[in-house]
Amino acid sequence: MKRTFRKPHRIKRKKSIFRNRFFWLEILILIIFGGVFYLICFHSFFQVKEIKISGNQKVALEDLENLLNEKINQKVLFFPSQGIFLVNFREIKKETLKSFPQIEETGLTRKFPDKILVQIKERKPVAIFCQNANCFSIDKHGIIFEPAVTEQTLVLLKKEEEEEINLGKKIIKEEQLSKILEVEAELKNELKILLEEILIVSDERFNVKTSEGWQIYFNFQENLDWQLTKLRAILGEEIPQERRKDLEYVDVRFGNFAPYKYKDQSTW
Repeated sequence: MKRTFRKPHRIKRKKSIFRNRFFWLEILILIIFGGVFYLICFHSFFQVKEIKISGNQKVALEDLENLLNEKINQKVLFFPSQGIFLVNFREIKKETLKSFPQIEETGLTRKFPDKILVQIKERKPVAIFCQNANCFSIDKHGIIFEPAVTEQTLVLLKKEEEEEINLGKKIIKEEQLSKILEVEAELKNELKILLEEILIVSDERFNVKTSEGWQIYFNFQENLDWQLTKLRAILGEEIPQERRKDLEYVDVRFGNFAPYKYKDQSTW
């Protein structure tokens, strides 16, 4: 009878984890990562120590500093940090525009290792918008941003339909405002006509009321240069200077004509 023999089973000893080079590589990576993390988030060398603000005139420096400090002070793993790498510029820009309607743009720069430079650009008034005896300054983008100063000599705008007024709101389309300012400059500088106010009737029409009491009807959607050309022609050729005070309106909105009407008279 043939016998079979089995090889004896050998128990293979497990290799110690401390002798595993991948283990030590992972430890090294964790140490490096932890060191970089600490350096970025908590090391005093990269903590913001100075915020330098420039360009602000109307917005109080203290108010800006308070907002910036609030946004720079953060919590990382429940620990406070002012790490310069962690400063969220997009969030700061968003909050400054929301909190200070007078600000048009906010530029931020990191100056390593521990400074933040803030450049403020404030809105400049180009017109005044009034509603229910309340008047506000408007910038070139059509945004109301502060109560108007009474001595300002800017063009006065009104709307036929009342709107909810909030600082920072776009009250008029930028392209419409641009056309209104172009008309105001032409009337004032070329035709020597002073304006009392401009009424925005709709997205198509705006009425210019002169200081003499008569009005000019313009169309936002038609060629503005042609409307001004018709106005210059009608005032130069058909309406004498001494009779302007008797006008009710001149309508330059449509076609090649500029019908006008004297007070208590039929349309010409």
